[in-house]
Amino acid sequence: MALRILTLGILVLLTLPFSTSAQTLGETNPFSLSISPQYPTPFGKATLTPVSGEVDIANATMTVRVDNKQLYQGNAQALAIPLGAAGTITTVSVTLTANDKSFAKSITVSPQDVVLVAEPVSSAPPLYPGKSLVPLEGSVRMVAIANIRDAKGRALDPAKLSYSWTVDAVRIASASGLGRDTLVVASPLQYRSRDVSVAIQSQDGSMVGGASLSLSAQQPILRLYEHDPLLGIRFDRAVTNPFAIPGTEKTLYAVPYSFPTTKGTLALRWFLNGTSAQTGHSITLRPTGTGAGTASLSATASAGDTVTAVSALTLNFGAAKGGLGIFGL
Repeated sequence: MALRILTLGILVLLTLPFSTSAQTLGETNPFSLSISPQYPTPFGKATLTPVSGEVDIANATMTVRVDNKQLYQGNAQALAIPLGAAGTITTVSVTLTANDKSFAKSITVSPQDVVLVAEPVSSAPPLYPGKSLVPLEGSVRMVAIANIRDAKGRALDPAKLSYSWTVDAVRIASASGLGRDTLVVASPLQYRSRDVSVAIQSQDGSMVGGASLSLSAQQPILRLYEHDPLLGIRFDRAVTNPFAIPGTEKTLYAVPYSFPTTKGTLALRWFLNGTSAQTGHSITLRPTGTGAGTASLSATASAGDTVTAVSALTLNFGAAKGGLGIFGL
């Protein structure tokens, strides 16, 4: 069927925040190290960048060692650092030299693995294999699936981890806490986005990870399908425009996608040649008389007063000879 599905159940990997320790070879240590992204992925790379307001980074040299093995030596610059499995501690030592003075600093990075899933609370037909979109004026259930591991690779019980949720830079204290791995948020306004993030840490605070996801609400969709008396609803393909009725009757079935289910039962109405004809999911069309003819058919679905979707068809029916038939129900 011609249906665009936006999957929000996006895989996001969490990591342990880095920690640093400094050792100066000169009298002062005027530089720091930044890591990007904030939560690197297991078996991925973290970008290490020297930052200083006192040292001329552009004219400095840099030596980088990862787990006591030299990785780089040359001009000071941002450098990608390879990481290991979830929970593995990678120690990075950086020596910066400028104006015949050297300064050293070390940083440790331990990636963690977490999946942040968005589950829109919106409509979809039974057994639908896809995922509904974030609904307008609805809500989304966010689920953090944590696979936090210690340095020996042992997984921590997700129920014993602390979850801190943030929505649009505002911490949601009422939904945060031990084992609170889910959060229900309101859908953003149309043409806007909503940023949801979670920080997860062990009870002793030694292992921490985080992830973020941006949500965008989408217009709902109404699709029409043939309802065959033997095969049932033909979900394998949606009806396209124009639609022909070569026989004595056809039954069409309307399916709403990505409507907010928090607004109660959807209202479905059918219109024939602009006149209200029927309510409910299905309509049976029976051409009468002789000859050929055309008619317009539309279906509307609405949730509340503002969330609506329309699907319209031009119907071709009857034989190519004879007078114009009368289209009836």
